[in-house]
Amino acid sequence: MTLTIETAGVPEQRASFHSLGTRVLHVLYQHRVMSTDQMQRLLLPAAGGASYLRRQLRELLAAGQVQRIWASHRPTPTEQQSNKTRRPVKPPYLWFLTEEGAQSVEDGGELRPRPYRITAEAVAGARQLHTLAVNETGIAFARHAARLGHECGPLDWMPEVAHRIRDGQRRFEDDHVITDAVLNYVHVRRGQRAMLTLFIEMDRATMTAARLAAKIAAYGRLHEYVPQHPDRARRSAASTRPSWQYTYPFFPRLLVVLDGQPSPTLGARLTARTNDLYALTRADPRLARLAGRLSIGVTTLQLLQDHGPFEPIFTPLLRGTPDARPPLTDLYLTTAQ
Repeated sequence: MTLTIETAGVPEQRASFHSLGTRVLHVLYQHRVMSTDQMQRLLLPAAGGASYLRRQLRELLAAGQVQRIWASHRPTPTEQQSNKTRRPVKPPYLWFLTEEGAQSVEDGGELRPRPYRITAEAVAGARQLHTLAVNETGIAFARHAARLGHECGPLDWMPEVAHRIRDGQRRFEDDHVITDAVLNYVHVRRGQRAMLTLFIEMDRATMTAARLAAKIAAYGRLHEYVPQHPDRARRSAASTRPSWQYTYPFFPRLLVVLDGQPSPTLGARLTARTNDLYALTRADPRLARLAGRLSIGVTTLQLLQDHGPFEPIFTPLLRGTPDARPPLTDLYLTTAQ
């Protein structure tokens, strides 16, 4: 594979950037990689075009703060709708920070430091479409929050958050469940503010339904995991406290968002996948035991984008029976068991 990276020499004196430039750096630091169109919809949703954003990106590129590569996929339907000309639509640019760009964000001290740097090879890798789909999920929440008068901004979700689920020194993947995104949302209604934390799992039908169900089951293990000091004599009453309670006031709802390569059969395939997940999660002994304490819902990215999370677009898992499944509900997933 030929990888084309565009960067530029770093000037001796650091340039002074507009406020939008700073916001771009922050978004790319937290979300790693975004297309021009995604940043336009997230940072300047009311603008008539992306010319101002592109000018800022060119400044950052010239200053050595960002890099860009061509995406490996053709434009999505959303990106095609953003195209205002009749010219053929090229693959979009994907933007990410250079080492200097990441360091400048960390020097500002406004964001929680992340322990890694994104590389061009990683951006061009197999998880590119998955990363962009997670971005689309966050953008959908932010867009509908703005429409409804709620709060969910460009930095209100954190991608790839690792949660330990067992003691030991196995492979990292065996000891942790890596959440695709942890999203914070403030639901404002009649003067009342409800602060929600959501686990987001994005599935583009690239893994089997059984493997996805196993990842969902790992959240049951997370709910019950109590870290233990290796020395029994030093264990205390605190050793009975589940690990998630050190991070979250309540165990977050888990939203599984389905997507896939556009095709005439995509809708039917995602419906079948939802049905498979309903059956597989019901058969898991731990999830069955925790059914009253876990809230898990499944929807599609298209439904989330079109209708928003407060419409009945989620299929609740661990509720009802195969013959009497509960109706679709919103992200609160409140329904009779």
